[in-house]
Amino acid sequence: MGTEASSDDGHHRLRASSASSRHLHGVGGASAAEVNLSARRPFAEKLWSELAETFFPDDPFRGFGALPPARRAWSALKYFVPALDWAPRYGLAKFKYDLLAGITIASLAIPQGISYARLANLPPIIGLYSSFVPPLLYAVFGSSNNLAVGTVAAASLLLASIIETEVTADENPQLYMQLFYTAAFFTGLFQTALGVFRLGLIVDFLSRSTITGFMGGTAMIIILQQFKGLLGMKHFTTKTDIISVLHSTYHYRHEVQCELPVQFHHWKWQSAVLGICFLLFLLSSKHLRKKLPKLFWVSAIAPFMVVVIGGVFAFLVKGDEHGIPIVGDLKKGLNPLSISQLTFQSRHMKTAVKAGLLSGILALAEGIAVGRSLAMVKNEQIDGNKEMIAFGIMNIAGSFTSCYLTTGPFSKSAVNFHAGCKTPMSNVVMSVCIMLVLLFLAPLFKYTPLVALSSIIVVAMIGLIKVKEFCHLYKVDKFDFCICMVAFLGVVFFTMVTGLSASVGLSVVRALLYVARPTTCKLGNIAGSETFRDVKQYPQAKSIPGILLLQLGSPIYFINAGYLRERILRWVEDEDSLCKSIGHDLQYVILDLGGVTSVDNSGVGMLLEVHKSLERRGITIALTNPRLEVTEKLVLSGYVRDILGDEWVFLTVKDAITACRYALQMSRSKGEDEV
Repeated sequence: MGTEASSDDGHHRLRASSASSRHLHGVGGASAAEVNLSARRPFAEKLWSELAETFFPDDPFRGFGALPPARRAWSALKYFVPALDWAPRYGLAKFKYDLLAGITIASLAIPQGISYARLANLPPIIGLYSSFVPPLLYAVFGSSNNLAVGTVAAASLLLASIIETEVTADENPQLYMQLFYTAAFFTGLFQTALGVFRLGLIVDFLSRSTITGFMGGTAMIIILQQFKGLLGMKHFTTKTDIISVLHSTYHYRHEVQCELPVQFHHWKWQSAVLGICFLLFLLSSKHLRKKLPKLFWVSAIAPFMVVVIGGVFAFLVKGDEHGIPIVGDLKKGLNPLSISQLTFQSRHMKTAVKAGLLSGILALAEGIAVGRSLAMVKNEQIDGNKEMIAFGIMNIAGSFTSCYLTTGPFSKSAVNFHAGCKTPMSNVVMSVCIMLVLLFLAPLFKYTPLVALSSIIVVAMIGLIKVKEFCHLYKVDKFDFCICMVAFLGVVFFTMVTGLSASVGLSVVRALLYVARPTTCKLGNIAGSETFRDVKQYPQAKSIPGILLLQLGSPIYFINAGYLRERILRWVEDEDSLCKSIGHDLQYVILDLGGVTSVDNSGVGMLLEVHKSLERRGITIALTNPRLEVTEKLVLSGYVRDILGDEWVFLTVKDAITACRYALQMSRSKGEDEV
């Protein structure tokens, strides 16, 4: 490459000729525009812009400033209370659809409410209470026209698994229920705070792969736990891992009741036979829905039919006396107030807060994902932050009225969607139906066989084990597949919290690796065009003799500055060796910064170190297409004006290459003249 002195001389000659090179580039017919290096933003404006992009990416209040004060206040109120927006335009044409949808999801809410309450080891009536008050509040504050509110299996089991580390339903049923109410209260506070302070990005840490694996693992455990109901067993483990569940199923196959006279309880064949019949009926209804989508209502009311038919059968044959355990008494009446039952004693607070936060995040992720997926089909929009506020308000109110955690379950919401719902009024219709059941029909459900509830849960959970999604992840992204499997296996073999935490942790590690080890690539020219692309992706792209073109595709922060420095210098060494092998010297390194969204002080320091290292080699750096956030830092730090020079910052890659070629040509011409 020549001596150090000759390199310095060449560098100064290139600096001197750079202005004329750019002038020639403009004359040549290409764009003569230059990078705006004088743009400045006040600190307050910059801070507000970054905060707005972080917390208000949807800019929900755009256009409010041009409105009169009264209309501005009304628009803001409609934003926080969506019912004020759709209710004035509501009419009979929409109500007939919402009425049908509401009645349909109510027929599903009754068996699911009772089943999921049993899954959480709560009195069955609590499941019905949870389908009465929360839907009313969601209809007022929710932004989704398709979401149907109710309890969910995964959150029910997660709450039970956490609270049972403190107290079990058998040891102290009153305290057990109080902790559920308290957990729902903290869930509501947490969800409301996330919505008010626009912190929905926290939920984004639950990736789709994590949710798929977690829900699949949870479904597997829930299905195995239904052996208790399907086999008519009296006792069962409170643990959720597959080893404990299978051991408990085998261990309690012969139960001894230590009372006089001594009684022996075996697996109940009567429950097993009835359970198989219910499972076949429910699975057939789901198969019918797939074959004939218009008959979706058959699968929607099938669980309710199982409850009704099972209850009539158990009543006629006195099932509780012949190996078919039943739900038992359900008291009539609306939700009693439970605000006085919230417990804030220090020895229980940790458990209640932990259960509330973890189940709250899971409920938000499921509810918002379901709402968005259904809204996309109708080309509608929902506001995630408003959904968080709506979920939070209904869970706070629910904790005051004998309800436990509620969200938007997929199964019920899908039925609501296919039933033709138009607005959240379908939730009001469902709530009215549940109210009538609580007032007049609740005692009739005392004869519901537990095996019927277990069958309903099993069929509902089968759909959550998405084997096709697992295969798709394995095919498309092996790392995402690993994240999914960590959640799945963690839930199945350890605990729900362990599986969820491990998967989220692995997702965060992956995200940090992407930041700490960003992708850089060498660009080459596609023959016959002015396009430059990655030479690995496009092997036909040709390198430019004497010029190395690199593309940086991520923010430059302290966490990746060292890596980028080493990677750039390695590119330079490889290219320099390649150039020498064909009789050239590497003269220029062009850094395409179009993908660099921001740079911190460590990043500026890295560019300075690279500049000095290349300068000692007689190599000149040029920058192309830096963004506003980057140019501000580079100009204020003095890197552009004092170190690099304004003339080596270009608008496009083509401008930079043209200038470098011209400067190289001028340098060679002067060298020949001197000789």
